[in-house]
Amino acid sequence: MKYDVVIIGSGLGGLECGAVLSREGYNVCVLEKNRLLGGCLQTFVRHGYSLDTGLHYIGSLGDGQILNQCFRYFGIMDGLKLRKLDDSAFDKIWFRGRTYDYASGPERFADTLAEYFPHEKEGLEDYVRKVSEVGHLVSVDNLGRGFVSSREGLKYMYISASEAISSSVKDPVLRNVLGGNCLLYGGERGRSSFYEHGMIMSSYLDGAWRCVDGGMQIADLLAVNIRACGGTVMNCRKATGIAVEDGHVTGVYTEGQDGTSEFIEAANVISDIHPLNTLAMLDRNGSLKPAYRMRLESLENTYGVFTLYLMMEPGTSPYLNHNIYFHRGADVWYSRSDGRGFFKSCLLSEQPLSSDPAHTRVISVMAPMYIDELRQWEDTSPGDRGDSYREFKDSRSAELMAFLEECGMEIEGRIMHTFATTPLSYRDFTGTCEGSAYGFLKDCANPLLSMISPRTRLGNLFFTGQNVNVHGVMGVTLSSIMTCSELLGQEYLTKRIAYA
Repeated sequence: MKYDVVIIGSGLGGLECGAVLSREGYNVCVLEKNRLLGGCLQTFVRHGYSLDTGLHYIGSLGDGQILNQCFRYFGIMDGLKLRKLDDSAFDKIWFRGRTYDYASGPERFADTLAEYFPHEKEGLEDYVRKVSEVGHLVSVDNLGRGFVSSREGLKYMYISASEAISSSVKDPVLRNVLGGNCLLYGGERGRSSFYEHGMIMSSYLDGAWRCVDGGMQIADLLAVNIRACGGTVMNCRKATGIAVEDGHVTGVYTEGQDGTSEFIEAANVISDIHPLNTLAMLDRNGSLKPAYRMRLESLENTYGVFTLYLMMEPGTSPYLNHNIYFHRGADVWYSRSDGRGFFKSCLLSEQPLSSDPAHTRVISVMAPMYIDELRQWEDTSPGDRGDSYREFKDSRSAELMAFLEECGMEIEGRIMHTFATTPLSYRDFTGTCEGSAYGFLKDCANPLLSMISPRTRLGNLFFTGQNVNVHGVMGVTLSSIMTCSELLGQEYLTKRIAYA
């Protein structure tokens, strides 16, 4: 059977593209190599506990806000089980022995931090103004005018987040506090752009929500809608190669977990997996120019994440309706030059339950980690990494728990089980190069170098996902719209979404 569009990967971007195109009449097939759909939306089970992979909170889901409108067009908004985080403090930043609150709403955010830093009231107002300028680049009004994002955003890609913050406020502690959630975008001092920082921060200032009972509900709802519109979603079906004839893609070679092979014809192919993994599926007979390959291969990936899951005895751990970022040392920003074997930052986030809103059963503690620390197991597969790997995870888990204690964080309740994942886990289960949490690093020193167009040099092969735009639910959703616009036309699609 020949499809109008075959989509490689069922991460958020792939499923959103499938939802859009199937709704607009395209015959769509989504391919997923794993049993579970969703990429970083996956919820997996250990010891009877459901554990979220990578989705911990979402912004801009209020009525009239852009992500809410996109989700309504996809047909999933009303089916989501959500819990809004505390408006008074959706995030807390622990730095140098003190905790600072991030409040919802631009004015309230500035006023709350001004209580800690009264001498920086004007600077905080200036910072919030800059963040709001970036946030306003994408809006439902702009969708109604026929475009995804204003071109004015390019100038914010040429300034680093740390530089923009420093230009607004002078207090060194406040500068670090404002950069305190940089783990959300793989933030590096002097390199990560203010466009990323501002887009993500603005989204959460609109309001922050968690998915009750796990983030995989987003993937499940999108898959249901794709199938309802006549589309196909295949799990346990790995894309192994992309066929090219006369400069155009003709289909995808696949392999099932049972060893069966199948070639699926396609008029168009969208790849939701890392661009380098996509290139690896193409032959090297000139289908893409060497310069294009070399540019993508030269790009640096952001760091990965070490995650420690604490599985709590039911009814013993009070639910915290906010996230906490912990930073030790003089600087919240992270880089590859930081010492190996030492966590300097981490994020603590809890999973809410519909069955017991007052308590949590899972606490996730996440810390940056580069693949460099895992090179000795790089050529191994899950479940076959040996005792040394387990000892490594146990050692780093103990260090992370000691880190929390050092910061004064006491875990209330009884821990029944623990489970740890590393960037290798991300690499093997979500297909990201080097287990990177956020794909290619967007370096403000040369933003055009890492700017990935949805349309490749092959006319009917497209990219989607976090490497095309900003990562996270907001960034990937906008990327999926940009990708689908290549087939549907941007003005048509954005207006369809705006008036859904």
